[in-house]
Amino acid sequence: MILGSAILVLKTAVYTHPDCKKHEMGTYHPESPARIEVIEERLVSTGTDRFVLFREAPLAEVADIERVHSPTSINLVRDYHPKFSGQYFSVDADTLLNRYSWQAALRAAGAAVAATKAVIEREISNAFCLVRPIGHHARLHTPMGFCVFNNVAIAARYAIDVCGLRRVAIVDFDVHHGNGTEEAFSREPRVMMTSFFQSPFYPYTRADKTLPNMVNIPVPAGTDGGAIRELVLTKWLPALHDFAPEMLFVSAGFDAHKDDSVGGMRLVEADYVWLTQQIMAVAEQHAKGRMVSFLEGGYSRSALASSAVAHIRTLAGLDFDFGGY
Repeated sequence: MILGSAILVLKTAVYTHPDCKKHEMGTYHPESPARIEVIEERLVSTGTDRFVLFREAPLAEVADIERVHSPTSINLVRDYHPKFSGQYFSVDADTLLNRYSWQAALRAAGAAVAATKAVIEREISNAFCLVRPIGHHARLHTPMGFCVFNNVAIAARYAIDVCGLRRVAIVDFDVHHGNGTEEAFSREPRVMMTSFFQSPFYPYTRADKTLPNMVNIPVPAGTDGGAIRELVLTKWLPALHDFAPEMLFVSAGFDAHKDDSVGGMRLVEADYVWLTQQIMAVAEQHAKGRMVSFLEGGYSRSALASSAVAHIRTLAGLDFDFGGY
C-alpha cells in the first residue's frame, strides 16, 4: 500500500486480553490459563514480540455470537456461570464455567470480529487470536469439549454476513475434529472447511459422511508430518484453489504434536510452519493475503509454545530457528 512516497508495511497482529486467562476449569484441567502464558513468554524469549502488533480483544456484541449460536447456548453461558471464585458450573464432563467465563468468552468472540474487520480493512496483514475459551467444538445449542463459543465460526459469519465476502474457507489442523464448525456450515455453500483429525478419537464424529463444502479427513493415530503433507497437497489444496476463497480462517490446534499426550499424532514444529505457509499461499493467490488464525488445542506446554510461535512467526514472515528455542 503506497501513501505518497512512503510504503506502509502491514503487520501481523496478536489479539488477546487478560480476561482470557481468568477463565479456568480447575487446577488439573489441561485447557488452562497457562496455555496463553507460555505462548506469551515464548514470544518474548524469541524476540517475536518486537515484530508483531499486540491488540486488545474487545468485548463482542451478543449479536455477533447469535449468528452462530442459539439463545439456549448464549443464555447458558451468561446466566449459569458461578458468581463466586472457586465455583464451577459443569456444562459437560470436560467443559466448566467459572465466574469469569462469560467475560472471557465475549473477549474471545470479540477478537474474532475485530481481527476479521481489521484484516478486511487492511489495517493489518493477518492476525492470530491468542484467546480462550477455545471454540471449534462449540455447537449451535451448547458448549462442549473445552469450547464455549465457536470463535472461528463467529469470524467467518461476520466476514460473509456483515462484510459481504462471497466465499471464505476455514482450515482446521487440530488433532480433534472441529465438529461444531462443520455443523455451523454444513448447509452454507459460501464456506468451505478443510481439516484432518485423528480417528477414532473425541468427539467421535462419523468419518463416512461427505458434504460438498467439507474436506474433513480422518487419519489414524501415529500419522506423521509426511503423511499430512501428502494429504494437504492432494486433498486440501486442490479443493481450496477450486473454491478460491476471499478470506481464510484457521483453527490452529497444536495437539497433533508428537510430544502432546492428549493426542496420538506425530507432527513437529516444522510441519506447522509448512502448513501455515501452504495456507498463506492460498490466501495470497485468492484472498489478497487475508487470513485470521485462532488458538485451539495444544496441551504439552513446551510443544504448544514452540509450535504456536512457529505459526505466528510464519504469519509475520519471520524464520524460525528450531534449534535455538
